[in-house]
Amino acid sequence: MTHSSSARSPRAIVGALLLAAMLAACGAPNDSASSQPAQSPGASGFPVDVVSGATGSTDTITVDQRPEAIVSLSPTATESLFAIDAGAQVVAVDEQSNYPAEAPVTQLSGYTPNVEAILNYSPDLVITAMPDPDTVASLAAAGVPTLALPPASTLDEAYDQLARLGQATGNTDQAAALVADMKSRIEQAVSAAPDLSGVSYFHELDPTLYTVSSSSFIGEIYGLFGMKSIADAAPGGDAFPQLSEEFVVDANPDVILLADAQCCGVTPGSVAQRPGWAEVRAVQQNQVFVLNADIVSRWGPRVVDFVESISSYASQLNLEHA
Repeated sequence: MTHSSSARSPRAIVGALLLAAMLAACGAPNDSASSQPAQSPGASGFPVDVVSGATGSTDTITVDQRPEAIVSLSPTATESLFAIDAGAQVVAVDEQSNYPAEAPVTQLSGYTPNVEAILNYSPDLVITAMPDPDTVASLAAAGVPTLALPPASTLDEAYDQLARLGQATGNTDQAAALVADMKSRIEQAVSAAPDLSGVSYFHELDPTLYTVSSSSFIGEIYGLFGMKSIADAAPGGDAFPQLSEEFVVDANPDVILLADAQCCGVTPGSVAQRPGWAEVRAVQQNQVFVLNADIVSRWGPRVVDFVESISSYASQLNLEHA
């Protein structure tokens, strides 16, 4: 059965984002030490050594031959695999991988992976965003490499991960073409929008007012348009801070973007009914917009859809007071 993010609690969603942020700052363990000599690829491009972990990691895994039984424990990786024409090589994906529709969704969990359950699918490659050292070691002992692709913190890191997926699956040309198309569409979307320099925003992750700062991956997307998060002024300098209602109201954002409509039923109308929020500029100007939580929480090919949605909303803004 396919599970969407709407079935997850707001606390679970925010917890996953916070955990993802911590993992993005760390290298990932793997089953092949970086000190091993690189192998010369054969006629088919395999075996191949692929960087595993955050961009810039010195860790690698070796994929001996083109994988034909991939298990993806990451919704972003699942979307990316199908986007680079590697979907036919995927035998199972985790319960949160609800896109695309043809993905073979199972009860596997990327948060609490079960080695025995994973091995039931006889994988020749496992891909995860949240590598657990014990799981990685157990899979390695069974002869299965694990490719760690933790949450990207920049668009360049997202592009790098797509390239690595292409390398690991034998779809390098498709991955390169996808990245080129993404860059082109993003450039077009940003160019089509009005100048939003000086426009402030509040991106709501859940009803307890967790949000994003400009230093986050999501913040970089808004930054393409010149927008600034009100959370940048919050103490601590966190990428995903929790704000108080008073802080948001006092910050008086020009735009509010809701990523908690699916999970929690938050609407522009319910935001306006919060004490004091009717005086916020975004509410007064009808500049409270709903986002697709799955799209904005992932760093794969549909990040383009996120950029294009911001571009579309930008054309509706009253910028007189920005």
